[in-house]
Amino acid sequence: MNIAAIIAGRRSEAIISCTAETPLVEAIRMLGQQRIGAMPVLREGRVVGIISERDVVYCIAEDAGACLNQPVEKLMTSPAITVSPSTTIDEALGLMTRRRFRHFPVVDDGELIAFISIGDLVKHKMDQVQHEAAALRDYIQTV
Repeated sequence: MNIAAIIAGRRSEAIISCTAETPLVEAIRMLGQQRIGAMPVLREGRVVGIISERDVVYCIAEDAGACLNQPVEKLMTSPAITVSPSTTIDEALGLMTRRRFRHFPVVDDGELIAFISIGDLVKHKMDQVQHEAAALRDYIQTV
């Protein structure tokens, strides 16, 4: 299975994002209002980074809130590590584990088409395991 299976039916215009010039305080407000842990940061429609709860915590811990009016580009995680629709779910999970990420922009031909979380990947894997278990139970009952 690949990322395309997870993002099928999602609309790219529904992705919550900000620009590199967005003040951090506004980005924090967006994260809080949307109840999300991260979002892609765009410049001219291209993904240039990710701003996450961790980035905010590290910034505040470092300079006690003086960073709140700085643009997101000063503290975002950059460059963004992206995946494509053809990336397998196992490859994406492995990359998240190795790099300690919880979110990925999904990019196709340089264009942001989705934003996925580790929760999306785990849910898909769990659904797959449950489906395989049900198939095995059905097989055993018919033997």
